[in-house]
Amino acid sequence: MQRVVFSDLAKSDIVLEAIYESDRSRSSYGAEPLHHLIPGFGNAGGFRKSVNKDGNSVALLLTSNGSEVEWPDELDPYSGTYTYYGDNRQPGRDLHDTKPLGNLELSKIFALAHGTKEDRAKCPIILVFHSVPGGRDFQFMGIAVPGTSYLSRGEDLVAIWRVTNGERFQNYKATFTILNVGSISGEWIRGVVSKKEIDLSDPGFPLPLKNWIEHGKYEALTAEKDRAGRTQSEQIASPGISQSLIQTIYDTHCADPFGFEPVAAAIWELSQFSHMEYEITRRSRDGGRDAVGFINLGPLSDPIRISFALEAKLYKPGNSVGVKEASRLISRIKHREFGVLVTTSYLDKQAYQEIREDGHPIVVMAGQDIADVLMKSGINTPEKVKNWMQSIVN
Repeated sequence: MQRVVFSDLAKSDIVLEAIYESDRSRSSYGAEPLHHLIPGFGNAGGFRKSVNKDGNSVALLLTSNGSEVEWPDELDPYSGTYTYYGDNRQPGRDLHDTKPLGNLELSKIFALAHGTKEDRAKCPIILVFHSVPGGRDFQFMGIAVPGTSYLSRGEDLVAIWRVTNGERFQNYKATFTILNVGSISGEWIRGVVSKKEIDLSDPGFPLPLKNWIEHGKYEALTAEKDRAGRTQSEQIASPGISQSLIQTIYDTHCADPFGFEPVAAAIWELSQFSHMEYEITRRSRDGGRDAVGFINLGPLSDPIRISFALEAKLYKPGNSVGVKEASRLISRIKHREFGVLVTTSYLDKQAYQEIREDGHPIVVMAGQDIADVLMKSGINTPEKVKNWMQSIVN
């Protein structure tokens, strides 16, 4: 992984996955690297704008520290999409009435993205950075454009409700596409910011970004999934809030693992956007299927129903689901049906590899997946998890 020291920032290109180091000799905000890497931006905040004389943004830095569990900004490397939450993160203000006006900026750029070629040309250059744990360093995640090829207007920028201390408020959930660009000319982007002007004829202008502006074409930077499946470390809940949520689920149901079955089914339902119906099977007659149901796919006027069978495995975090358990679910899947395996732990290497290499239609939801689903739904503390699980029983 490339690292760029503080003294080289001003002459560096912007390279995917590269880490840009802060000034190690001081601890003030001036040590922060991004406004030295690209002069003209501020040195703090999630939204950092470079604005022209007309008050329109020509460049925008989206930064995330990953520490706010209610607002899990996230890159999906397999689809090339990036989920970013707005800046109205506490009750007491209108959706657009935030100090840095980040949500207002989101509403503007997504409107431009769904407009004409001329509108897209007014969209700012958007660079995404994530802070590196333990300091002020930042890692470049990619150059982004609003929206994706599979979400329509009204789906890629959504106002969601949250409740804090009994007060309801709204914030934006925005979906961007990370373009297939491995590096950006530092000279070019610094020129854009200093001149406050976007010139499509500039030789440094990234071609995928130009194609998006001119044709509305999304050329996402995607990665192929490992056919062997995810590793243990990628599946188990990470230390901190994720681990505490999974431990709460396990501790609540370890004395009676059957109680986890409706919870597992509800987690699966939370993870999906399409309409779903399911029922929990009887304990003595589940035949290896703890829940069965269907999910609707296709247009609302003419959807198709795809059946699934769900298996819930309440395992102590660190204990793996093996080949025997996975094979049990596979053997119970009927023709034109898919399976869902939900576990508080992880699926071991051999079982995962056999599922993927043999092409079995099995969705694996492991510990970290469960935690992610809960946090994205605002269920982000042990107490909230307990209350949510109790509501399922009632």
